[in-house]
Amino acid sequence: MKTCDLLVHAQWIMTEDKKNPVLENHALAITAGKIIALLPSDQANTQFQAKQTERYAHHAILPGLINTHTHLAMNWFRGLADDLALMNWLNNYIWPAERKWVSHDFVKDASLFAMAEMIRSGITCFNDMYFFLQATAEATDIAGIRGHIGITVIDFPTAWAKDTNDYFAKGLEFLNQYKNHSRVTVTMAPHAIYTVAEPTLMRVKEIADTHRLRINMHIQETADEVNQSVQNTGMRPLRRLQKIGMVSPDLIAVHMVHLNDEDFDILRAEKPQIVHCPESNMKLASGICPVEKLRQAGLNVALGTDGAASNNDLDMIGEMRSAALLGKLATLNPEALSAQDTLTMATLNGAKALGIDHLTGSLAVGKSADFIAINLDEIETLPLYHPLSQIVYAASRNQVTDTWVQGKQLMKNRVLLTLDEAELKQKAKAWRKKIM
Repeated sequence: MKTCDLLVHAQWIMTEDKKNPVLENHALAITAGKIIALLPSDQANTQFQAKQTERYAHHAILPGLINTHTHLAMNWFRGLADDLALMNWLNNYIWPAERKWVSHDFVKDASLFAMAEMIRSGITCFNDMYFFLQATAEATDIAGIRGHIGITVIDFPTAWAKDTNDYFAKGLEFLNQYKNHSRVTVTMAPHAIYTVAEPTLMRVKEIADTHRLRINMHIQETADEVNQSVQNTGMRPLRRLQKIGMVSPDLIAVHMVHLNDEDFDILRAEKPQIVHCPESNMKLASGICPVEKLRQAGLNVALGTDGAASNNDLDMIGEMRSAALLGKLATLNPEALSAQDTLTMATLNGAKALGIDHLTGSLAVGKSADFIAINLDEIETLPLYHPLSQIVYAASRNQVTDTWVQGKQLMKNRVLLTLDEAELKQKAKAWRKKIM
């Protein structure tokens, strides 16, 4: 009989394997944080002697959800300024608040709080763009989650950096410190075409090419962004980025709401990664990303929440439902963005966008044991005919009972194991009192 560290039995396992997407009464065998076998439960009981066994009799096991676009520390601004257009929201509320309040302690406290929310929502990996990168990384270490942390670059001073050179200097120092971390991956994160000049973008690309880093960027989120670019340069943002060689499979293009035929020609040729943030786009009235058309064009489309200041949560199960429903409404096609398509956007496609699909994003032998358990034996998800449909269209994040990353349990029966919930709540209230 073989030995393993952990044997996880479940009524259903959602593998993200196209040939066998939903397995019933199966088990995962895990050793040293990796999946070493995926087999029927009765066979697992006879083939493996486990140090620890977990049985999820009424649950579905899923790959951990991947939140492919976040601004974690903006959790402290959740609800501060709502029901506003994007540029009004940024210029008159968010950026002034950031200049006044953002610091290392602010970012670390807010990131820990955001990670608690994500763990409770079944998110095991995030892709962040913000300031004070060291603080976010320290929080990632404490929480035990998997994090991609972007070197934010903007051509104006912030609480973190005094000028463009300062952003690069601090970013490169952070890269040197974390380039070999097992759960923290560094990316480049120029904010947007309207806040970062072309020479700065070329410098971003040079660093990304040298160190083989992905580049995150808000692109064509609003009609104003596109119109302003055309008025000032005669080119749409995507075309400007293509001109300097930035549009490639290593570009993570966030939002991509306003696209025309010229844009699609570029996208088909260059194949960047796309991140859809449906709830943020709806709340800010930015528009609707043409997800189905992007998928039909062969683009990899992942899913993100954006920051909690513009969403107002970090709930990927809710985001999946919004994406699926909005995708059908946008195309007037009820078959667009099926439950399976949407779950793939939230798991495997996110891993592909981040370049870590060899590590996570699906449940397969050799991959990291990043998974979650969702209890489907609840009033809200019964009667149960198709578990995957119930997860996307009926379940809530409160039905996520357990969260694991690299075979380590971060939440058990809704209780956080790496973070102190009471302490986090106290800090949230203290920061609210300061900011108000």
